[in-house]
Amino acid sequence: MENEFYKDYKERVMPALQQQHGYKNVHQIPKVEKVVINTSVGSQADVKQALDDAKTELALITGQRAAETRAKKSISNFKLRKDQAIGAKVTLRGERMYEFLERLIKAALPRIRDFRGVSPRGFDGHGNYTLGVSDQSIFPEVELDKIKRNIGFDVTIVTTARTNAEAKSLLSEMGMPFSDRAKKLATASPSEGGPAGQAQAA
Repeated sequence: MENEFYKDYKERVMPALQQQHGYKNVHQIPKVEKVVINTSVGSQADVKQALDDAKTELALITGQRAAETRAKKSISNFKLRKDQAIGAKVTLRGERMYEFLERLIKAALPRIRDFRGVSPRGFDGHGNYTLGVSDQSIFPEVELDKIKRNIGFDVTIVTTARTNAEAKSLLSEMGMPFSDRAKKLATASPSEGGPAGQAQAA
């Protein structure tokens, strides 16, 4: 059965992007290629246990086994040795990727306390977007009473877009709540839903 989020991308998002940017060929329309979830535990005192906890939490959130990431070089000030396991990451593609994005956008982000949108400044100039998540408790799959430690991680959304503007259009159409978009909506219709300041980003 086809993922609903992907179905929405094909039936609604693709035509909207084609109209906005005037793509002549459907293959020019940007799409999400992969999503990488990455965390580092190198600064924890008990790195081995922290790494096990991080891998367990990432697997729970993504539905896929996490791979270890290792230090590329030794840094004595940080007590790091080359090839020491210091973090974990998961790379999602296909159906699992769309399922994760749907949960992130529709369920996890709105659970952040005083959430006012994600920063529009997380683009890298090549159509990819990274946002930081301060702890795993925003995901519904995580049982709060079983959290051993807060694990923050970065979510990098890799797209085929050529520019930041195209990538932002893609993610906005897919429902990513950018904070500057919330500002525009609030400024355009302050009468709908109270004072304009309520929807503005911090």
